[in-house]
Amino acid sequence: MASASRKELISKVYKMIPPMLESFHKGQLGRVAVIGGSEDYTGAPYFSAMASAKLGCDMSHVICEPGAGAVIKTYSPNLMVHPYMRQSKNLASSESVDTVASEVVGMLSRLHVIVIGPGLGRDKLMQDTCAKVIEEARKQNIPFVLDADGLYLAQTRPELVYGCTECILTPNVVEFGRLAKLKGVNVDEGDPSELCSKLAKAFGGVTIIQKGAKDYISNGKFTLVSEGEGGLKRSGGQGDTLTGSLATLLAYRKAYHDKIWDHEGDMEPAETLALAAFGGSAITRECSRLAFKEKGRSLQAGDLTEHVHTAFLNVVGEKEAK
Repeated sequence: MASASRKELISKVYKMIPPMLESFHKGQLGRVAVIGGSEDYTGAPYFSAMASAKLGCDMSHVICEPGAGAVIKTYSPNLMVHPYMRQSKNLASSESVDTVASEVVGMLSRLHVIVIGPGLGRDKLMQDTCAKVIEEARKQNIPFVLDADGLYLAQTRPELVYGCTECILTPNVVEFGRLAKLKGVNVDEGDPSELCSKLAKAFGGVTIIQKGAKDYISNGKFTLVSEGEGGLKRSGGQGDTLTGSLATLLAYRKAYHDKIWDHEGDMEPAETLALAAFGGSAITRECSRLAFKEKGRSLQAGDLTEHVHTAFLNVVGEKEAK
């Protein structure tokens, strides 16, 4: 698949996208939660959850700290916001990491995919809570995406993700370097695709998207390069559109493997995970291109949100209901 053309890869992503059928009910086309959002960072979880919604996820949740929740609720009435997370300084005497985590873990059975990291911060309680959520998500076989301060968990507690073939890490060049150093992978030697594959294998088969001028994607079995044109503005928060897009595509992947519509079913889970990663990257890059074309130097992360659907139509295309 490494040598497959972009057109071939996108056609496979297209196969994984559910059509819009009258017979579907609410929630079948995706139930996603973004876990993050702290006192200092309220934008990131919003951008991620909104990208998942704009890409067609039926139900997009944000699980965050109460202070962040009150703010995020004012951004959009379309998101369901749950103020279950706690920062250490705001923990009530009757609460503990276990009681906080149990609230979040209690939601997992209703979810298809989780994103951990947007606006999370490095607070110990926030990090410890997410560690418990990851452990439980793995037990329940719920795919997850780690970004930003969620990647700090992979760096400081690599056993949380080691061997998990149902997770995607989305490091930038600096974050990739930290993870590589942890695993003894020399980033100065070898082709970037090979390095990405080597690091994915060192983590036991996780999927890694190394973001950059080109996005390098690998889970050790499949290695892809996403190099569609993007925008030239590097404002913070654009990676949140990627994580939300990935979450929806992972939910679509579940629908594909659950065969909620009639299709050939000829792709195996390791391949569809790599395809979800490639599709998310391709859509986000096109989204960035469209937003930059319109906004230029003034582009902000929020400008990408309104282009997610158009980017999907341009890159993948809509399915006609049969």
